[in-house]
Amino acid sequence: MTALVDPVTDADLDAYVDDQLDVSRRIEVEAFLSARPEAAARVMSDLRIRDELRVALAGSEGVARPATADAARRLERGLGRGRVFGMLQRTAAVAAFVAAGWLANGIVGPMSVTKVVASPQPPAYVDEAVQAHRTTLLRENMPSQTEAPNYNAGEIRAATAIVMPSLPKDWKVRDVQIYPSRFGPSVEIAVETKEMGLVSLFAIRPGTFDVVKPTVAPSGDISSAYFQIGDVAYAVVAKSEVHDLDRAAETLARTLY
Repeated sequence: MTALVDPVTDADLDAYVDDQLDVSRRIEVEAFLSARPEAAARVMSDLRIRDELRVALAGSEGVARPATADAARRLERGLGRGRVFGMLQRTAAVAAFVAAGWLANGIVGPMSVTKVVASPQPPAYVDEAVQAHRTTLLRENMPSQTEAPNYNAGEIRAATAIVMPSLPKDWKVRDVQIYPSRFGPSVEIAVETKEMGLVSLFAIRPGTFDVVKPTVAPSGDISSAYFQIGDVAYAVVAKSEVHDLDRAAETLARTLY
């Protein structure tokens, strides 16, 4: 019984030149070429061109023939264009994903981090300041609740160890109240202002020693700007724009230095 012989094709010769054949198949191809001088000469020529291209692409000038070096440069540019085209394809894919994200964002809703999550949470005393201001607004509508417009910063300091800032000259004190809190006594001064209307200046000893620059804390219909100097913290609260509250807090804080 005669063993079947796998014929050598042009694809095998090309694979031989490109080092893509295993050892057994290379032996079969070399046996084929040894009996066919013309085919062997063509393959040898291809092998030389392959090696010259490798040398030229490696940058070893003077080894490859000028024609081969030029062919290598053109080949390299072609490969470069291929890489650029591939990069453009990837860029287009990323752009498509981004466009799809924007479309989903418009349909489903915002997917970015919200301001509530990204912004620092105000200290607990700010909530007490807002509650004190709401109490003042409630008292405004109750004729039976008399106001205490006599403001004595020295007396407050002696009774609560809370140092109050100097008030702007155009601020008119309407009410002064001492409230209990989880941190001890707190002070709430209701003042009438030209720019912000009724404003509460809240002061408390939060139990920590810190220096906090004026920071705004928007919260629904009532906003605030808080700051701390040493062991006393302050909050300016009103139904006003946050930039007005921030400016007022800056003015009050400067009087404490």
